[in-house]
Amino acid sequence: MRIDDEIHSKFEDNYQKAVINISYTEGWLRNTFNCHFERHNLTQQQFNILRILRGQYPKPATVNLLKERMIDKMSDASRIVDRLVQKEMITRCTNNKDRRAVDIRISEKGLEVLETMDKEFKTKDFVKNNLTAEEAGLLSDLLDKLRG
Repeated sequence: MRIDDEIHSKFEDNYQKAVINISYTEGWLRNTFNCHFERHNLTQQQFNILRILRGQYPKPATVNLLKERMIDKMSDASRIVDRLVQKEMITRCTNNKDRRAVDIRISEKGLEVLETMDKEFKTKDFVKNNLTAEEAGLLSDLLDKLRG
């Protein structure tokens, strides 16, 4: 559905329309994903950290590495790590080479949850019914260009 029809608004120009459309679409995607995360007692930020750690596996990550790679840069990575440790989805231990550093790894339970979620849905499923692969690539390129 067109953004004009969705929010019943007039726009100053196409620039304003684009910004509002991006913001609206981000909210739509977040709401769509949240129902999948909630089934596994996760937030979007926790899911993001688990995916980063799975990509690092079996190597450990640091909180700084997680902060660099997170989609939501405003998230408190340390607090999210604490919650995932409580849920036994990740482990945290002191780095052997640098006692000030903390190694963070995804646990077997975390890997199992992600494997289950991978079977339930793929993020591409939310766009492939409305966009061709070429259109999705163009959209991604335009978003990259927007961020400059």
